[in-house]
Amino acid sequence: MNNSIEKRTSVFENSLIWFGAAVSIAEILTGTYLAPLGFQKGLAAILLGHVIGCILLFLAGVIGGQTRKSSMETVKMSFGQKGSLLFSVLNVMQLVGWTAIMIYDGALAAGGMFNLGHCIWCLVIGGLIVLWILVGITNLGRINTVAMGALFILTLFLSKILFAGDGLMAGSLEDSMSFGAAVELSVAMPLSWLPLISDYTREAEKPVKSAAASALVYGLVSCWMYVIGMGASIVTGEYDIAQIMISAGLGAAGLLIIVLSTVTTTFLDAWSAGISSESISGKLAGKAKPVAVLVTIAGIAAAMLLPIYNITDFLYLIGSVFAPMIAVQIADFFIMKRDSSKASFDWAALAVWLFGFILYRILMGIDIPVGNTLPDMAATIAVCVAVRKLQKQ
Repeated sequence: MNNSIEKRTSVFENSLIWFGAAVSIAEILTGTYLAPLGFQKGLAAILLGHVIGCILLFLAGVIGGQTRKSSMETVKMSFGQKGSLLFSVLNVMQLVGWTAIMIYDGALAAGGMFNLGHCIWCLVIGGLIVLWILVGITNLGRINTVAMGALFILTLFLSKILFAGDGLMAGSLEDSMSFGAAVELSVAMPLSWLPLISDYTREAEKPVKSAAASALVYGLVSCWMYVIGMGASIVTGEYDIAQIMISAGLGAAGLLIIVLSTVTTTFLDAWSAGISSESISGKLAGKAKPVAVLVTIAGIAAAMLLPIYNITDFLYLIGSVFAPMIAVQIADFFIMKRDSSKASFDWAALAVWLFGFILYRILMGIDIPVGNTLPDMAATIAVCVAVRKLQKQ
């Protein structure tokens, strides 16, 4: 018992983990998509989207932290033992996809600065991710502190170089993206972490404080990354991360930002894929680490072999699957105080999730100023509460 208490992660360590998740090439890249809005409207969309996404991230983290269950174990509380398998499988699939995307983007950006060959960079970044996995989540404190300190200094330096002039407000850009679409792209990144956060808050000494600190740190740093991407694209006219780094005059420092940020973010994807696999089969119990290594190897192979470019459709797909899932969980855990983990299937919950999934896809065709996620989740929570009350009667 004492050993398990000693291995709990502190609020500071959880904050470092989510700082590392937010400092990401994928976040900077997604920020570049918002450049057509101009800086002021783009900034408003980034802030609104992250407020929505990070409130949901906090609530998801509280569920896992208070129950001491992994993300996919908490899903069983709403959808049942076998009903949750759908989300466990989908989560592992999206995490393998994220691992491949992150290694691909990191290798592409690193190769744009120092051309050692795409495959070499995939192997270097993938190898470092495997090293992070082998060290393990409860032993990463000191390594993460050093890595995050370096990233913090480098991103401050990058921000100063990019935003020193008046280029952000200069020139007119074609408004080819609606404000609602920009908000949804800003919601999408924190939303993609919803099926992961409980994997880390369940290990926390102070679950609610750790969930709050994780969501707050992630939200602030993610906004910063989006602004770097959007602002750099406006200032330099570039959408390529490597070219942005070169335009900023960053050589080895830029390369370090690219590699370290890719490793610290992708580690979370691979590690959570290992944890989620334990919910799929009892045979995988206690084998999160080897599964995470296999996921990384699969991600390396995919990054080396497949052309992975625009990730917006992938982000929207994640939103349509996991936004209604967490909406059902929020309704059950916080409002109805319901636990279906002893049932095989909770068909009512699955039906409500399907309603939310279909509604999200419909809302994608409608331009809503606050994006799709907020109205979809509000409707899904309302329907879930109504269905649960009917079940009680």
